[in-house]
Amino acid sequence: MYSNHWGGALEIATTTGGESTTDDDNRSRNFDLDRASVNQLQRYDNYDRSTQSSRNLDETQQSWLLGPPEKKKKKYVDLGCIICSRKALKYTFIGIIVAFAVIALPTIVVKVWPKHKSQPSLPDNYTFALHKALMFFDAQKSGKLPKSNGIPWRGDSGLQDGSKLTDVKGGLVGGYYDAGDNIKFHYPMSFAMTMLSWSVIEYEHKYRALGEYEHITDIIKWGTDYLLRTFNSSATKIDKVYSQVGGALNNSRKPDDHYCWQRPEDMNYERPVQTATSAPDLAAEMAAALAAASIVFRDNKQYSRKLVKGAETLFDFARDLGKRTSYCRGNPYIEPFYNSTNYFDEHMWGSAWLYYATGNKTYISLATNPVLSKNTNARFMTPDLSVLSWDNKVPAAMLLLTRMRIFLNPGYPYEEMLSSYHNITGLTMCSYLQRFQVFNFTKGGLIQLNHGRGQPLQYVANAAFLASLFVDYLNATGVPGWYCGPFFITLDKLRSFATFQMNYILGENPLKMSYIVGYGDKFPNHVHHRGASIPTGKTKYSCTGGWRWRDTKNPNVHNITGAMVGGPDKFDKFKDVRANFSYTEPTLAGNAGLVAALVSLTGTGGYGIDKNIMFSAVPPLYPMSPPPPPPWKP
Repeated sequence: MYSNHWGGALEIATTTGGESTTDDDNRSRNFDLDRASVNQLQRYDNYDRSTQSSRNLDETQQSWLLGPPEKKKKKYVDLGCIICSRKALKYTFIGIIVAFAVIALPTIVVKVWPKHKSQPSLPDNYTFALHKALMFFDAQKSGKLPKSNGIPWRGDSGLQDGSKLTDVKGGLVGGYYDAGDNIKFHYPMSFAMTMLSWSVIEYEHKYRALGEYEHITDIIKWGTDYLLRTFNSSATKIDKVYSQVGGALNNSRKPDDHYCWQRPEDMNYERPVQTATSAPDLAAEMAAALAAASIVFRDNKQYSRKLVKGAETLFDFARDLGKRTSYCRGNPYIEPFYNSTNYFDEHMWGSAWLYYATGNKTYISLATNPVLSKNTNARFMTPDLSVLSWDNKVPAAMLLLTRMRIFLNPGYPYEEMLSSYHNITGLTMCSYLQRFQVFNFTKGGLIQLNHGRGQPLQYVANAAFLASLFVDYLNATGVPGWYCGPFFITLDKLRSFATFQMNYILGENPLKMSYIVGYGDKFPNHVHHRGASIPTGKTKYSCTGGWRWRDTKNPNVHNITGAMVGGPDKFDKFKDVRANFSYTEPTLAGNAGLVAALVSLTGTGGYGIDKNIMFSAVPPLYPMSPPPPPPWKP
């Protein structure tokens, strides 16, 4: 008896013994089957009657009668709070094991495995040279030196400088000696401090990473503290500045800073102080130095404000229309050595720095004044005006103002002049590339920015800094290059110029000589420098007694580490002769450019500039609407 899914019972008859199904039964059964089943049964009827008793139902009939087969029941696991299938539980455990093998196991291995500290990246050549270049400033310090000065053959000196002045308490003690002599020229000294501050503002992160931040800021402060003594920094209006301490006359036969060859610690001759009652160039450069330094020392609020106040006072003095005669005009102690050929470049330079230091729009309005720009002669694009030096600030001022356009984009009313400065800056960079043949190059590849005259390296270092900085400005905004006429110049071409020139200075030149004292295996050791060439000790050499050390063919008794000498001639030749200052004398301004170039190029302390420090005192700029066009007239 089978269960009937449509209700009731169904009894299946089979032939057993001699019993057989009747025709009525077959018709009844066939009536209930479909045509396919009937055909199937008819085929079975053809079989021998003797096999009827063993005939079974086909699959279709069985499915009708028995219904669908029972499905296999899933097995579940009772975990107490939840019930889940055994298969799901199995896959869950497999997933946990795989996750442990992939994630947890490696983590455990890393934690347990003995740790090996990764080695920091090795300093590059520019970093090594930078450490040494900064030491030169320690060797040039005048005044009472701190115990931490780090130059064992230097001591206190110039403690009587300016002692006869009645309006300067404590005299003009401090500052830096300019070069191999013992003169304090305030004009190039100010420029050197401006350049050093600029490098710190752009690359503070590098100085910190290299462990030189405290050192460089101490160097700058030593200079700015002194500059604040050279005028009445507590006043808002002044009528003079002190422009120089010590000095010499050409072909002099009297004791002075050139006739005598003495250590600064042993000076016993007269050191006159030069006074300028008109100083449109010097005062503006001093203002730039103090303004730039105020940004460096922005976290020292009191000192920063003091620097800004002094910078504003100096700049007002520089802009006095009644006092526009150059600071050195007719002065035989200054004019033959640091003659200023123009002062409008210092006015553009100083006003740009004062704007960044104060945010006062008066200064940016002056810096972008078309009349001021015209007076700098920058638009004429003469090769000499694209060469940055202690005398010519035009290319630096324009790059500094181009920075404002690139990062702040102030729009009207500054855009027209800033765009002009940007274009001229691009052309300046073009002039540095050898393919355009603006300047000559030596066979060894050194650019001749001063037309083959002596002491070329200070101009080369400055150009390398400007080029490297311009590349960093464009990189910071994702600009891949600029145009030199119809030619698109990629940034790597300009960077290559900067690195090639600096590598030449570091020793990759035909003589295989480094022009930085103490760097590399071969460097000048007859440097034109009084303090480095005379032994220290109880013996003090007189004015002319030191000549024996000037004239000896022996190397200097002290290495003035980090000093960049004047450099080779236009044939890549160099004479390591102490008396030939055009080859072997270092300068304060030259080393400032060297430091700036080196820190811009080194990759040890990171890459790129700090875009924001420069603008820390600049308020948000909202472009003004340009004036409406004039009314239409028929």
